Amino acid sequence: MSVKRVLVTGGAGFVGSHLCERLVERGEDVICLDNFFTSQKSNVVHLLGKPNFELIRHDVTHALWLEVDQIYNLACPAAPGHYQYNPIKTMKTSVMGAINVLGMAKRCRARVLQASTSEVYGDPEVHPQPESYRGNVNPIGPRACYDEGKRAAETLFFDYHRANGVDIRVVRIFNTYGPRMHPFDGRVVSNFIRQALHGQDITLFGDGSQTRSFCYVDDLVNGIMRHMDLDENFPGPVNLGNPGEFTIRQLAELVIELTGSASKIVHRELPADDPKQRRPDITLAKERLGWSPTVELREGLERTIRYFKSVRLEDFRAPTPNH
Repeated sequence: MSVKRVLVTGGAGFVGSHLCERLVERGEDVICLDNFFTSQKSNVVHLLGKPNFELIRHDVTHALWLEVDQIYNLACPAAPGHYQYNPIKTMKTSVMGAINVLGMAKRCRARVLQASTSEVYGDPEVHPQPESYRGNVNPIGPRACYDEGKRAAETLFFDYHRANGVDIRVVRIFNTYGPRMHPFDGRVVSNFIRQALHGQDITLFGDGSQTRSFCYVDDLVNGIMRHMDLDENFPGPVNLGNPGEFTIRQLAELVIELTGSASKIVHRELPADDPKQRRPDITLAKERLGWSPTVELREGLERTIRYFKSVRLEDFRAPTPNH
């Protein structure tokens, strides 16, 4: 099998670094592109000595010219604390980034995968969410920069596919967690673990009855690679997530148990447009990709907690200003 030249945008991020690692291990020629707006170089430093890994500091909103066979487009702040930090930048990354990678894919005849999100479903009125559900999104709310940016990116992907024959793949990623999460990204798993390990109160927004489904990062990367590797013409979109559904309170209690923390649970007001329910219907992923997650929440949290214990919080930067 010939070695592929693979570009991963956002490759130094949480999910992107795990994907780069897997592709390097598989022997692909990997180009990791990142502007380090929210990501850390430490996520990929262990790959820098590999002959089939290259790191480029570049912002995907600006044109780039590379010769590649495959593109994984993961570039975009994906956590509320990050994507709301600079909402205009978030929207630009989704839309202009999609245009730039699709233009490259068209020129190179490369297959290109878009990392979309369960946020395209908004605060869903259908539960669990199948790919056919068109969503319930507030286009002018504080989360819209991310939700609508990703929806627009999906539009661009399918228009390039229909108009120019670009070979696309679209995955809708549900809540993902694991090692290399940014401790201050505002995600519920990283918030709870950081607070528990440092004896701080665990902050629950609302009454904690809202639900989420948590997919361990290794399972997610398996699904992403399976979709990219699929030889048949199946652009998607396809949900990738763990259908196990937990309330936020259950998650908080499990984190307290696994960390042995004395932290207390305190309540804060629910943010605007925060979805009340979130669970993927993964029937399509099972049927077309032969994929389903295997890591249970307890096991995944134990691995993630070990990672959080191994890092120093002062080594993590806040999002880069003025991007």
